[in-house]
Amino acid sequence: MAKSIEEQIEDWGKKQLGKTKYFTKTESINSEIETALKIAPSKSGGAGTNYPDIKLFIETKSLRKIPVMIEVKGTKGSLIKLNSDGEIDNKKKDGTPNYTNINKYAVNGAVHYANAIIEHTNSYKEVVAIGLNGYDEAGSRIYEIDAYYVSLENYCIPKRIKAYSDLSFLLNKNQEKFVEEIDKIGLTEEELEAKAKEFENEIEIKLKKLNQVMQDDLKISVGSRVELVTGMIMASLGVDGIVAPLEITDLKGEGSNKSNDGTIIINKIDSFLEKRNLPQEKKEMIINDLSRVFIYSDLWKPENGESKLKTVYTSVKNDIMPIFTSARHLDFTGRLFNVLNAWVDIPDSDKNDVVLTPRYVTELMAKLAQVNKDSYVWDYAVGSAGFLISSMKLMIKDAQERIKSPKELDEKIVKIKCEQLLGIEKRSDIYLLAVLNMILMGDGSSNIIHKDSLTEYSGNYEQGSLNGTKYPANVFLLNPPYSAQGKGFIFVEKALKRMNNGRAVILIQENAGEGNGLPYTKNILENNTLLASIHMADIFHGKAGVQTAIYVFNVGVPHDTRQLVKFIDFSNDGYTRQNKKKSSQDVNLRNTDHAIERYNEVVNLVLYGKSYLKYFSENEYIEDTISLDGNDWTFKKHQVIDLTPTEDDFKTTIKEYLGWKVADIIQKGVQDENIQTL
Repeated sequence: MAKSIEEQIEDWGKKQLGKTKYFTKTESINSEIETALKIAPSKSGGAGTNYPDIKLFIETKSLRKIPVMIEVKGTKGSLIKLNSDGEIDNKKKDGTPNYTNINKYAVNGAVHYANAIIEHTNSYKEVVAIGLNGYDEAGSRIYEIDAYYVSLENYCIPKRIKAYSDLSFLLNKNQEKFVEEIDKIGLTEEELEAKAKEFENEIEIKLKKLNQVMQDDLKISVGSRVELVTGMIMASLGVDGIVAPLEITDLKGEGSNKSNDGTIIINKIDSFLEKRNLPQEKKEMIINDLSRVFIYSDLWKPENGESKLKTVYTSVKNDIMPIFTSARHLDFTGRLFNVLNAWVDIPDSDKNDVVLTPRYVTELMAKLAQVNKDSYVWDYAVGSAGFLISSMKLMIKDAQERIKSPKELDEKIVKIKCEQLLGIEKRSDIYLLAVLNMILMGDGSSNIIHKDSLTEYSGNYEQGSLNGTKYPANVFLLNPPYSAQGKGFIFVEKALKRMNNGRAVILIQENAGEGNGLPYTKNILENNTLLASIHMADIFHGKAGVQTAIYVFNVGVPHDTRQLVKFIDFSNDGYTRQNKKKSSQDVNLRNTDHAIERYNEVVNLVLYGKSYLKYFSENEYIEDTISLDGNDWTFKKHQVIDLTPTEDDFKTTIKEYLGWKVADIIQKGVQDENIQTL
């Protein structure tokens, strides 16, 4: 039987590979990848295994191992489908997969395989996706090849490598050169930021839609929503090859106490946490907390054959999960918390204590702390772990740039995730968010501690082989509860007493630095140096009615009154903010004046001084000394206002005086005329 043109194109591709080891669609490249391809939806969107036509590994001398997925087509026009922005068109406008394009076009199908591998394996976070198409025209065989690079570091956004005339670039002798090409095409800082905002915006839209349904249609109380969605995310994740993700069809809407939808979800969460190797005490606490929502409520009771739990889970599974699996570097649960609590009216003091720090601020503070691969970072009011996530990104990036051995790099990344990040959270609902966030980042929530950091925490590791030993913190990042003593500075004093050196960067109510933080601010200066004070923009617009500042400290060095402190007015940070509760992030937070550049400039000003002034004026940057009294830390305390009158001031005054004089003369004239008339 004669082979189809697609089969002929596939044979041509295999011949091109020569002695390079490859695997056909029916051969297993390895068990981990094959499992990932089986778990993921097929190219048509249904259940069933994905079958790339050709599979192979690129293996460099440095032991880097990159999977390559090749999809073959045999029709003119079937190589690739791009959207209006020139990107791989694998998603519809509503964010759902465009299985028509994935199935029809070679590159689109290969990218689909790449995403499946990154999402469902632990070993592979980068994949090369290649489309190979061929057709006959005017008596000649035409071959088309296009290659894309997909990586978790780039938020799984496919980046084009280039087009090729054959597959010789995959030959063993050419692989090192090909990898050099790959490493040149990563997303720029601007592109990464744009994609991060795009993901955050998409997540926020979906969460707000879900929140509206829970409020208006399902009448689910606000107090249950965070735990509800968080637990469902855990259930939907599963553990590759061990615990299958919860499927929508698993929820039957039964009314039995042993087989209702709430029990099914809790059992799945229990299995998920157990296989993630959480300590028994931590697992039991989470299960007990979630049981209040899933079992000991009426959400599992069927109405017309479907429970409220199933309705919510369908939205989580179909709308939420596809987005965030490609954006695990973001503080996903922090955004979830803020969205689900956006419509809650609670006292200002409480509101200040639960509003979580925006990502662009946590990233700024991690940079100000000069976080690197050898940092040991902790947070005494960890919230959703936003500071730890931003720090982890910087730490891993630094390790990747400085460690050349793949084996040593892998070991270092494991150490970073499991030993070099620690957070303490008192509130059980928010603790749950932090645990989930860190699980998503790959550390198993190793050092997220559910305690009161002021009264219960000892300063030690509380899990694993290091349990009971001192945590060697050299970076402290914090946005404390402002209702605590000293506006939250009590947390700072507590942590810094346990540190010998390093940096501390604190986001706090600004007036804590002009007397409201006493006696803690004064005490802190006895063993730590204030390096910078940054007057912040309204970063909590519409959520917390307080003026904040960032204070930067050199830990373990008593403050010298001769030390020049850098005071920065950052009230114009380049963002324009609104508070339209049901609007998306791109409406409520817009970069209108070089925001990215301004945030980078603040880092440079703090670290290197006024020579880096560009977007800020000299009036917005001051170097001055402080006393040891702990009450003169704010920008306005050191701002010099020039009261010397200018020529323009003189002209304005004369103009105002003449205007008044003329008006007075006219008024008197009118009054005299009226008297004469009488």
